[in-house]
Amino acid sequence: MFHHNHHHHHKNPMDHLIKKASGLFHHDDDQGDTNTQQTADTDIETSHTAKYYLARNDQIEEPGHVPRGDCASLKDVIHGPEDPTPYLNPLDDNFRHEIIKYGEFIQGTYDAFDFNTYSDYCGSCLYSIDRMFEKVGLARNGYIMTKYLYAMSRARLPRWLEKSWHPNAWNYDSNWIGYMAVSNDEETARIGIRDIVVPWRGTMAAGEWLKDFEFLLQHIGPDKDDDIKVEHGFYSLYSSKSDDTRYNQTSAQDQFLTELRRLVNFFRERGEQVSLTTTGHSLGAALAYLAAYDAAQEFQDLPVTIVTFGGPRVGNNKFCDFLEQRKVKAIRVVVKHDFIPRMPGIVFNKELEKIEEVADSWHWLYTHYGHVLEIDVESSPYVNHKRDSSGYHNLELHLHLIDGHISSSEMTKFRENAKRDVALVNKSCGMLKEETLVPSCWYQPAFKGLVRNHLGRWVIPQREPEDIPPPPDTVTPLSVFE
Repeated sequence: MFHHNHHHHHKNPMDHLIKKASGLFHHDDDQGDTNTQQTADTDIETSHTAKYYLARNDQIEEPGHVPRGDCASLKDVIHGPEDPTPYLNPLDDNFRHEIIKYGEFIQGTYDAFDFNTYSDYCGSCLYSIDRMFEKVGLARNGYIMTKYLYAMSRARLPRWLEKSWHPNAWNYDSNWIGYMAVSNDEETARIGIRDIVVPWRGTMAAGEWLKDFEFLLQHIGPDKDDDIKVEHGFYSLYSSKSDDTRYNQTSAQDQFLTELRRLVNFFRERGEQVSLTTTGHSLGAALAYLAAYDAAQEFQDLPVTIVTFGGPRVGNNKFCDFLEQRKVKAIRVVVKHDFIPRMPGIVFNKELEKIEEVADSWHWLYTHYGHVLEIDVESSPYVNHKRDSSGYHNLELHLHLIDGHISSSEMTKFRENAKRDVALVNKSCGMLKEETLVPSCWYQPAFKGLVRNHLGRWVIPQREPEDIPPPPDTVTPLSVFE
């Protein structure tokens, strides 16, 4: 069903290979820079110029409300056994909109996350469960949020944990990592199935991945002899818990499975067909795979789909074999020049694949799983094509490129009728050309969140009472679906 790409890594032999690997990797980068510059200097055959973009604002479609067709006929392609390959190449418009829909669910976790270390609620969601979609512009996405998910970790991971400097901080051990939502009746009719979605947030600083990865593989299968292994750091974040914390007395894993059981049992008792879609970006992509694995263990007859953006390798070939045996479907969206999907592992380019025979005897073996949708930065006439490893990993850039993608045979062309707002690319990066007149990293609170209080002093405001982080076991009553 899926092609597994086998790459290997080992702790002890790494030192004597680093120099060679680094040299080969940088050699590729230098060559890529030359090719990229040559492409950037060549006019792309499209009417989509910066001037064209500025002149067509009345045609822009809002996030969370992209007009989508009736996708009930695609139910088995997205949430069932049918092969999605013909819909990925060339990219079918309805399939495109569904992928973007799941990407926007993830983007909402970034837009609603409190990064402000001066806030006493740093690391939480800025808004309550019933207000979050509205506050991040996704109120019309057709889903009802049911639960927030929190995570902690005893492993060293790249800056995923944000901590408040406030002396009375709400929490020092956990961060809001994602949520669970369910399609409402209208959306369920449109897609042909009651869909449970679980978006997972990624890390904040892409550049820290290289130095902070924990490459150890660990067993996760119920039988320790089954050789199913995943990356230790990812699993630590997913499964860690402590009685000394408020929000992680149960792990993100336990929180997810408890809510999944509640939702699946409720809708099945009503005679409905239910699906699960786990989705994530970067680190969140790894968590999406771990959640899909658990769901496939828990409900062997539940259709499970994974949709990820810029995700790293997560487990070994046995882990991927299990997903395939349980017919878990996976769609991996990958930007051509993004280095995160090449990790963990030492195979950065074709030259290093020569080491693969030696690596077969090592314990470090990581494998990608799923259908790949590769997109190219050089297809967009709005984006600065100079190499920027952090910018290439940006989620909004992924969504922009998906909106313009045509097919694998036309990687450098951009779709003429793409309507997603180009300005969104620069929400948290500076990838757009200056001619678009969109400033870098524009998505931020006015005055960096400070307001003038009744004494005339500039202070961080108190949150609205309904937006104070709820107790960790808070869920939306299922009566909202009746």
